[in-house]
Amino acid sequence: MTKRLFLAKGREKSLLRRHPWIFSGAVQRLEGKPQSGETIEICDDKGSWLARAAYSPSSQIRARVWTFLADEEIDVDFFVRRLNVAQGFRDLLAARDGLDAYRLIAGESDGLPGITIDRYGRFFVLQLLSAGAEYHRPTLTLALQRCYPDCAIYDRSDVSVRKKEGLELASGVIVGETPPELLAIREHDMAILVDITQGHKTGFYLDQRDSRLAARKYAAGRRVLNCFSYTGAFSVSVLLGGCQRVTSVDTSQHVLDIARKNIELNQLDVSKAEFVRDDVFQLLRKYREEGRQFDMIIMDPPKFVENKNQLASACRGYKDINMLAMQLLAPEGILLTFSCSGLMTTDLFQKIIADAALDAHRDAQFIEQFRQAADHPVMAPYPEGLYLKGFACRVI
Repeated sequence: MTKRLFLAKGREKSLLRRHPWIFSGAVQRLEGKPQSGETIEICDDKGSWLARAAYSPSSQIRARVWTFLADEEIDVDFFVRRLNVAQGFRDLLAARDGLDAYRLIAGESDGLPGITIDRYGRFFVLQLLSAGAEYHRPTLTLALQRCYPDCAIYDRSDVSVRKKEGLELASGVIVGETPPELLAIREHDMAILVDITQGHKTGFYLDQRDSRLAARKYAAGRRVLNCFSYTGAFSVSVLLGGCQRVTSVDTSQHVLDIARKNIELNQLDVSKAEFVRDDVFQLLRKYREEGRQFDMIIMDPPKFVENKNQLASACRGYKDINMLAMQLLAPEGILLTFSCSGLMTTDLFQKIIADAALDAHRDAQFIEQFRQAADHPVMAPYPEGLYLKGFACRVI
């Protein structure tokens, strides 16, 4: 029996615009008893076929569309086609920017909802974030092996969002050998060490590549404070840009040790680098009390908001931390500030920065805008794919 999901009357509009999500409130009825993640047919209230999707009974996103083409089956060939299309675009980016690491599959925006694949040389790191992605794990693995016969595949599906899909967290080797403790990758003219098995996300913040390069042009001769520095890629970049000194701040000594190694790996002067293990909020207040100043501050915090109920408190957190940064900047200092929270719109984030400047009793000019790098594309019908936003501000 064909398993079908029928939409309530009038709820097909988003699918006709090719948005890939079907929320539980749009469901009229379900025909058949599909397993979690199984492929089902999506129909409007009159029974007209609309799409083929993965069913997720535990999630508010009840189904995620694989295809809007009636004759396209969800099999190994389907995943091979998606991988080949994505790889063609990434080949262009890799040649342009001197990369051997990039996001190969950016979920819905590459036509594979719930699937993230980051490539670090011959190591492919998966995050399977939806029931459909997990259901097709064997098929996707086979497709990757067909496209990349010599690849090693590692699973980093160890993120809490899987629980919303009724999935357990998972990590470990899928195919091939375990990645080395630290793997060196290339980004523009930088070498960066990546911890695939234990690092944040899949090991590295590939999405900030363009912003890291842009930071250099503001860095010459400046005293730089890199907050939430992680493994110090921004610090390496501003040193390459000729900064006078850079202070990297993170709560983890382990990542600060890798940051030092990254500076040494790029044959830069470690005496121009300071590494501080501390809570950024507390340290900024301490620096303010001490009267310490910087000429440039990079503010790239973790996600402050996971759901709409947290948005108000996240706004306060973003305003507070940016106000403190502005109070530490010398006149005509540069603030590079970012939000990776998808629920934080660009307009709202800009307003928060403006409010922070008022509270800091400083004037701020927005001089440049940032977003995620091009290997994290945003499919036109799926604006939720845009999550990273940032600004360069001149603080007077």
